[in-house]
Amino acid sequence: MDTNTQKEREELIELFGIHFESVYNLPPLCSRILGLLIVEACKSGLTFEQIVEKVGASKSSVSTNLNFLLKLGKIDYYTLHGDRKKYFRPSPFSERFANYLKILEFEKKIIDKMISYREKTMDSSEERINLEHAKAYKSHVIKVEELLQETITEFIEIEKVNKS
Repeated sequence: MDTNTQKEREELIELFGIHFESVYNLPPLCSRILGLLIVEACKSGLTFEQIVEKVGASKSSVSTNLNFLLKLGKIDYYTLHGDRKKYFRPSPFSERFANYLKILEFEKKIIDKMISYREKTMDSSEERINLEHAKAYKSHVIKVEELLQETITEFIEIEKVNKS
């Protein structure tokens, strides 16, 4: 890999790291590991040792952060017959987006409870406005959910084609 490509790779990993830190509130090392896996591990995955070497952190820190990413469903791993190593890679897009659907499902439940509560208790114009906001927000969440489901279906098709 030439120097320019190496620099571009490092910059891309750093940009992903900054993004995951700021948008998803992931710890810095966690964010860098996820960025590394997205940039470098989409073909065959990276071993624990490779990740430790590439991020330059202690084994215990890398282990803790990998376990956290596994728990969040942001990454997964596979093993090869006869090889005791785990190969880490980002979770398929379809799985990562399915996690967003779970978040939206929970949000819809909260919104429904808020609407029900507000319909029973409203006695001011401010509360009526709050009810209308809640209804508009629910409509928005439903549209996002539909779009997300379409995207997940598209990713599943891409992933099926790429597995064969």
